[in-house]
Amino acid sequence: MIDNPRSPRVRGVAKLAKRDHRLQTGFFLLEGPQAVTEALTYRPELLVELFATPTALDKYPAIASLARDTDLEVEFVTEDVLDSMADTVTPQGIIAVCKQFPTSLKDILADGPKLIAILEEVRDPGNVGTIIRAADAAGADGVILTGRSVDLYNPKVVRATTGSLFHLPVALMPDLESVLDRVTAAGMQVLAADIKGDDLLGARTSGLLAAPTAWLFGNEARGLSDEHFALADRAITVPIYGHAESMNLATAASVCLYESAFAQRS
Repeated sequence: MIDNPRSPRVRGVAKLAKRDHRLQTGFFLLEGPQAVTEALTYRPELLVELFATPTALDKYPAIASLARDTDLEVEFVTEDVLDSMADTVTPQGIIAVCKQFPTSLKDILADGPKLIAILEEVRDPGNVGTIIRAADAAGADGVILTGRSVDLYNPKVVRATTGSLFHLPVALMPDLESVLDRVTAAGMQVLAADIKGDDLLGARTSGLLAAPTAWLFGNEARGLSDEHFALADRAITVPIYGHAESMNLATAASVCLYESAFAQRS
């Protein structure tokens, strides 16, 4: 059992909360039984190390079983060690180290996707993780992070996906314009979610949403730049019928993605 919170190995795992260390190692931190279970189930080859307190492993025996099936050794640690490794204030007793695994845009577009989400300069980790989770739930074919969007492997992003990170491809691309060119060439329309757009209800009734669609979501505070806004085929806004001043980006993105999913399956 690992019992020294200050050991180099423990400190090395804890440093994965920092972007520089993730870039240097190519690894990222995975916390909690749900995320670890999804990784062991869908992408077990990515797991490098798995740590757990004895109490946590007793509570989640399925994790021990999945680890045995993949020949991954569970290393026991004390509560203090796990607290030192974790990024969360109240960790749930299970942590893994994973290899990073971004997908190429080419792979996402290869099979004629019907629905994807493009995030341009989305900075909030919770929003990025929640949109990935919503895209997964809506049956989207992939998510693309462009520009200065938050690091995909930020611990808060990973936690917010609740394991969906291992279910659908996510690509990292520096330039939005080239992404939109390739998406359009693949036969998809680009719909920008923006308050200056047409009402979503009208897009639903017109049949617009049934076509293969790439939803484009911009920065939480500023939205899309004028230059990027002009690259979309059309802009759509989620109407607010009550008195709310605005809608959280992840909530609006979830609505847009599900509207397309409904239309494409009707």
